[in-house]
Amino acid sequence: MSKLHIKKGDTVYVLSGDDRGQQGRVLKVEVAKQRAIVEGVNMCVKATKPSAQHPQGGLIKKEAPIHISNLALIDPKSGKPTRIGRRKDDAGKSVRYAKKSGEVIK
Repeated sequence: MSKLHIKKGDTVYVLSGDDRGQQGRVLKVEVAKQRAIVEGVNMCVKATKPSAQHPQGGLIKKEAPIHISNLALIDPKSGKPTRIGRRKDDAGKSVRYAKKSGEVIK
């Protein structure tokens, strides 16, 4: 399995789908399914029974996974969507960088 260009905590831009143009922070990445859950994006309504967490039960809005091909990382310098490259840093460790600005992504 190859590495994904998106990690938990990244700020991403949605390229396609109903939520196109929205930005959000990645909450979780499902590597095997190549999907990510993004804060406030791809919301779905789930009916739940009353439980300890939700004593009322009822309808709860939550984020559904979105395929990572529909996401682009936000460039830390310009704040616009960019593609990701990988290169070795001074210590010989592989780091991600923004192709638009050349900025290394933490």
